[in-house]
Amino acid sequence: MSDSTTATPPPDEPLADIIAEGLALVRAAEERGLTLRLFGGVAIRVRSSRQYAPLTRTYNDIDLFAPRRSSTQVAKLFEARGYDQDRQFNAMHGHFRLIYNDTTHNRQVDVFVGRFEMCHTLPLGDRLHLHPLTLSPADLMLTKLQIVELNDKDQRDLLALVLDHEIGDSDTDKLSGSCVAAECAADWGLWRTVTGNLDRLAGAAGSYGLAAEEQALIIRRLQTLQDLISAQRKSRRWKTRALVGERAQWYELPEEVGGA
Repeated sequence: MSDSTTATPPPDEPLADIIAEGLALVRAAEERGLTLRLFGGVAIRVRSSRQYAPLTRTYNDIDLFAPRRSSTQVAKLFEARGYDQDRQFNAMHGHFRLIYNDTTHNRQVDVFVGRFEMCHTLPLGDRLHLHPLTLSPADLMLTKLQIVELNDKDQRDLLALVLDHEIGDSDTDKLSGSCVAAECAADWGLWRTVTGNLDRLAGAAGSYGLAAEEQALIIRRLQTLQDLISAQRKSRRWKTRALVGERAQWYELPEEVGGA
């Protein structure tokens, strides 16, 4: 007879390992016919084929993206897995964003439904099919680069993502530079934040104890992104907003409700 103290937790309880739980949520959703995709730090860890010791960090939260009009399905999934919901937040914002809490492991899950609106707005809803577990590398990059006030964890995530993904034209096994460039060419505010953050990352590449060749690879790939963004033909809306420039604020500072 096996010792019950070492038994595997039942499948309807959040797993102790946050990476395993993030993946379990995506797979449990798939079994219910619901599409969920990871983004944020947990997703970047999933997509990193190697662990760069200087860039390792802890993860406290899980970020997920769900299709529009799926809030009811999302709620049923999290109830089944034993999560507590933030009732006040979900009552006010549940049509586009939901918060759930794993009180056993003291962590939060943030689910964006149908649209992504933080410092900038990104059209992620039509690109959930590109990868089976996470958003595409380009969208993972954009959800981090759109942050106006990058912190140390964001920088570590971005540097790891760039190290692990060659810049290419498609999202099959590379980071689509054309996707990043196209989004920036449509929105001057996003362009301003993204290009500024790419410069910031290039300057920070030498601050994490990475090998010289890793630093050089990061800087080269960041410059490739900058070149693609610069060469992309800008929209009329971009050009009109560019005339105003930084005289008007080009971003939002969203209310902090947790982050990964």
